[in-house]
Amino acid sequence: MAISTVRITDGICPVFSPVSRRAHNRDFSYWKSTRRLTSVAIGRLRDGGKVTATVNPYSNTDAVRPEERKSLTDFLAEVRDFDGGDGGPPRWFSPLECGARAPGSPLLLYIPGIDGTGLGLTRQHKRLGEIFDIWCLHFPVSDRTPAREIVKLIERIVRSEYYRYPKTPIYIVGDSIGACLALDVAASNPDIDIVLILANPVTRFNNLMLQPLLSLLELLPDEVPCLIEENFGFKQGYPFAAMFESMLNETVAQMSGGLLGDFFKTSANLPTLIKIFPKDTLLWKLQLLKSASASAKSRMYTVKAQTLILLRSINFGHDQWLLNKEDIEKLRCALPKCEVRKFENNGQFLFLEDGVDLATIIKIAYYYRRGKKLDYISDYIRPTPFELKEFEKSQRLLTDAISPVFLSTLDNGTIVRSLAGIPSEGPVLYVGNHMLLGIELRPAAIHFLKERNISLRGLAHPVMFTKKSGSKLPDLQMFDSVRIIGAVPVSNMNFYKLLRSKAHVVLYPGGVREALHRKGEEYKLFWPEHSEFVRIASKCGAKIIPFGAVGEDDLCQIVLDYNDQMKIPFLKDVIEEITQDTIKLRNGEEGEVGNQDLHMPGIIPKIPGRFYVCFGKPIETKGREKELNDKEKAHEVYLQVKSEVERSMTYLKMKRESDPYRNILPRLLYYLSHGFSSQIPTFDLRDN
Repeated sequence: MAISTVRITDGICPVFSPVSRRAHNRDFSYWKSTRRLTSVAIGRLRDGGKVTATVNPYSNTDAVRPEERKSLTDFLAEVRDFDGGDGGPPRWFSPLECGARAPGSPLLLYIPGIDGTGLGLTRQHKRLGEIFDIWCLHFPVSDRTPAREIVKLIERIVRSEYYRYPKTPIYIVGDSIGACLALDVAASNPDIDIVLILANPVTRFNNLMLQPLLSLLELLPDEVPCLIEENFGFKQGYPFAAMFESMLNETVAQMSGGLLGDFFKTSANLPTLIKIFPKDTLLWKLQLLKSASASAKSRMYTVKAQTLILLRSINFGHDQWLLNKEDIEKLRCALPKCEVRKFENNGQFLFLEDGVDLATIIKIAYYYRRGKKLDYISDYIRPTPFELKEFEKSQRLLTDAISPVFLSTLDNGTIVRSLAGIPSEGPVLYVGNHMLLGIELRPAAIHFLKERNISLRGLAHPVMFTKKSGSKLPDLQMFDSVRIIGAVPVSNMNFYKLLRSKAHVVLYPGGVREALHRKGEEYKLFWPEHSEFVRIASKCGAKIIPFGAVGEDDLCQIVLDYNDQMKIPFLKDVIEEITQDTIKLRNGEEGEVGNQDLHMPGIIPKIPGRFYVCFGKPIETKGREKELNDKEKAHEVYLQVKSEVERSMTYLKMKRESDPYRNILPRLLYYLSHGFSSQIPTFDLRDN
C-alpha cells in the first residue's frame, strides 16, 4: 500500500496590537466581545513537522461524510457578537478555525460584502485554513471610512506581506463591495503578485433603481428598528412584526434583488440583521458600493492580476441593477488573466450557501500556487476523501453503465483482477490507447486511488487548462472532472518534472486524434513515428507499463465524424476557428498536441456494454539510461510498448466474448441480488 505524507504546523499566539500600530511583519488587531472571544489574530510558523499515514484514506469513500461546516444560523449567531459596539476603525482578524495550515501557505485576505462583518467565509474557514494564512477585514457598524481609505488600509498589509515574501502570491477574496475594493488594490499595485477571487463583483450601479431605495430608507425614522424589536420582539403571533417583515422582504426583494434579498429571507434573524444594518449604516453601505463600483469600473483596465470571478446566474428582472451580463463580459475581457465560473443554482452570498466550497473551486481551477508561477506538480493538492466521493458520484452513471474491469500483470506474467501488479513506488509511466472522448481515465483514476492510494497524473490537452478571451473553445468548467484528479497540460517539461517527482504518469501518444477518431477507427493507434518518452523515462529511471483499453464500441456509435462535419459549411467554419484558437495554446509543443484538430463527434448511445483495461508487465528502464539514450535503442523499446498495447487490446477483445456479464441486463440482475456496491464477476482469468 502506498504511503501518503501530510504536513502539519504548530501555532503560536502573538502580542496583540491595535490596527493603527504596525507590527514588524503584519497588522494585528484585537477583538472585544461582550460574550466570548470569537476571533483573534494568530501568528503561525511557516515550517512544520511530518506525519506519516499508512492507511489509505480513499479505501472506503462510501462511508465518508461531508466535512462539518457551519450553517447560516451559525453565521448569524456569530454576527451578534460582531455588532460593532466597540466602534473604532476597520481591523483585521484571523479565525481560530484556521490554525493548522500547511507550510509555505500563501496569505489570503478576505474583504467582506455589504454586511461588513468579515465573517462571510465562516463556512469556508476550516478548509481554506489548511492551505492559506487567512485574514479577514471587519467594519464596525458605526465605521464610515471612505472607499479610498479602505483601499489604502488593504494596501498596507499587502505591501507588508510582499516585503516579507516577494516570491509568494497574495490572495484577495472580495465579495460584492469587497470585490470592487480588491480590484482597486490590484490596480494600484501592479508590481505585486496578487490573485483575485471575486464573488459577484459589482462594476455598475443603476441609479434609476438605487434612488427609490435610498428615498425609502431616508423616509424611515431612525427609531423604527429599535421600537419594533423592543415592543414586538419579532415573536410569532405579533401581527405588526409579521407585517413589517413581509413589507421589508417584499420591498428589499423588489428593489435590491439579490444584494439584500437573500439576507432578509431569514426573517427569524431579523433582529440581528437590523443591528448590523441600521438605517444610517445601510445608507452608507449603498453609497460605499456606489463609490467603490465606480472606481473599480474606471480602473479595471489597468489590473494585471490573475483573477477568478465567481458569478451567480444573472436573470432578467430585479437583480439587473447590480449584475449585468454585458458588464461582467467587459470585466472579463479587460482582465488579461481571468476565468469566470458560474453557479446556476446559487444566490448572492455564494460563500454561505450549500454546495459552494471555495477551497475545492480554487483547486480544480488550478488557481492555487505558492510561487510566482503555477507548478502543476508541486502545487497540486490531492482530493480529500469527500471530494473523491463527490467526483465519484458525478461519474456514477457512467461507472454503473460500463462496470469497468481492471486487470494487471504480475512479475511472473499472471494476469489478475486487481492492481496487484502495479508498483507502489514511482516513477511509473503508463502508456496506452485513448478510447472515444478519452473517458477511460476518470474511472481508472478513481480505482487507483481507492485500491492503491495512487494518484494518476494524466498528460492532457492544453485546451483543458487555458482559454483565450473571445475564443470558441469549451468552457473550462467542463474539464473539472479531469483537473481534480491531477491532469497536467502535456509538455516535455511537465512530463519530465512529473517523472522526477516519482509520480504515476499516464501518457497517450495518440492524443486528441485518437480520442476524437473517425468512423471505423475504434482501437486504431495514431502514434507518431518517433517519440521521446522512452528516453525521458530512462533518465528518470521510470518503469513503463503498457496498457490497453476496450469497450467504446459497446457504449456509443459515431454518426457524424470529422470528415462529415467538414462537409457542412457552418460546422467547418467553427472547427477551423477552434483549431486556430488551439494553435495559440500549443506554445510550440508538437507530438501529442501537434497537428490535431478539435471537434465534437456526433454520437448516439447504444445499450451499454462493458469497459476493460489491462495493464501489462512493467518494462524497467532504471540503469539503462546510456543504452536508451541511443535513438535506435529507444525506438526499439517504443515499438515494444506499442506492440504490448496492441496485444492487450487484442486480448481484451477476445476474452470479453466469454464474459457472462458483458451485457448490462445480467449486470443489473447481479446488482439487485448482491447489492450495488458489489464487484461483478468477469471472464475466467485462469486460462491466459
